[in-house]
Amino acid sequence: MREHSRRNRSLRFQQVVDIYFGVETVSGVLVMKRVVPAVRITVEAFCLRLLKLTNGLGPALFFSMVIIGITSSALAQSPDLRWRVEWRNTIEAAQREGKVVVSIPASAELRQALEEGFKKQFPRINQELLPAQGANNINRIFQEDKGGVHYFDVHIGGTSSIITGLLPAGLLEPLMPWMILPEVKKPKNWWGGHIWADAAGQYIYMFLAYLTETLWYNTKELRPGEVKSYDDLLKPKLKGRIEILDPRTPGSGQSTWSFLWKVKGEEYLKKLVRQNLILGRNQRQLAESLANGKAALSVGLSYYTFSPFLKAGLPIKPLPAPEEGIYASSGSGNVVTLKTAPHPNASKVFINWLLSREGQEVFTGAMGQPTRRLDVDTAWTKQFGQIAAKDVLTPKRFFELENQSEEVIRTVRIPAAALAHKLLD
Repeated sequence: MREHSRRNRSLRFQQVVDIYFGVETVSGVLVMKRVVPAVRITVEAFCLRLLKLTNGLGPALFFSMVIIGITSSALAQSPDLRWRVEWRNTIEAAQREGKVVVSIPASAELRQALEEGFKKQFPRINQELLPAQGANNINRIFQEDKGGVHYFDVHIGGTSSIITGLLPAGLLEPLMPWMILPEVKKPKNWWGGHIWADAAGQYIYMFLAYLTETLWYNTKELRPGEVKSYDDLLKPKLKGRIEILDPRTPGSGQSTWSFLWKVKGEEYLKKLVRQNLILGRNQRQLAESLANGKAALSVGLSYYTFSPFLKAGLPIKPLPAPEEGIYASSGSGNVVTLKTAPHPNASKVFINWLLSREGQEVFTGAMGQPTRRLDVDTAWTKQFGQIAAKDVLTPKRFFELENQSEEVIRTVRIPAAALAHKLLD
């Protein structure tokens, strides 16, 4: 009778261990709740003997002794286990938080793609994605912080307004500690390893890298052979026919203007302004202007703005690179997390998903901007005017051509923007 009772206790204990230490799949990742199967086998072989030795102890105390001893040993010996446990705990905490609030580039296609992709993996974590030109959302974040309001968790976009706004204000959290998944943390999965836009190498993660074509033309109004150099933009034929995304505000218009300041100089830009440029800040309106032939050439817009017009078959194409070349960029592919994020665990889940292979396939597919991940195909983006850096450049050459790091923004883009204000205000 006594032996039968011991066996029943042993069986119940093994069932509890199986439940507590079991294996399950969470969001596509195999997660062990606490220990590896080999440890569970050890528990089964050991439990009866330990029960005999501790027969006078309460079941809860007995169970606690086993848990503490085994989990401490397993966690100490298994780095693989540690990240799985952390990932599971983060997901569970994110589900309790309920949602993540993310500032994203002004693209309806990107918003839809992110919503669908993330929801498929994490249906119990809601997303609030707020698309806008980067400077607009960053100004909102900045002003809300002054008023003690903390609404946003994550921002994705160009670096200029981050570096001149959020970074010096001390509103950013170091991002590397938020990377949990090994496929995200391992530098070998990224072309060039981990690349940061900020000088400290902690806050602004650049997950895209490409040569960007921000000169587009209407095929009914202009032949590509008519513009082989930036000097050709000064031809009388193009007076009043060139539109530009306002270079006085952060964005690809300012990026292109800054590149021209660097390679052609101030006198060239003065002549370009005398071409009666069509200035605009609404990217969709500028794209429509090119598509309907009001403008013959567009400066500063990229594929993701023209995407719906291309899909509609309208006569617009990227212009072949002028002889002076084009700049390298991380485009809208820079992510930061806010120090005051109201949903920190949901932010971690979103960032890890975004930087995973799946997340980068979604982002690149929607934006047409190539990722730095080596396991994501980006050859197709060339047809849309975005040439993956990993396909044509060395990391060293990329750093020579890039225009989004903190150093370049302070030495090139800020003085170039000052000239834009002087000439266009």
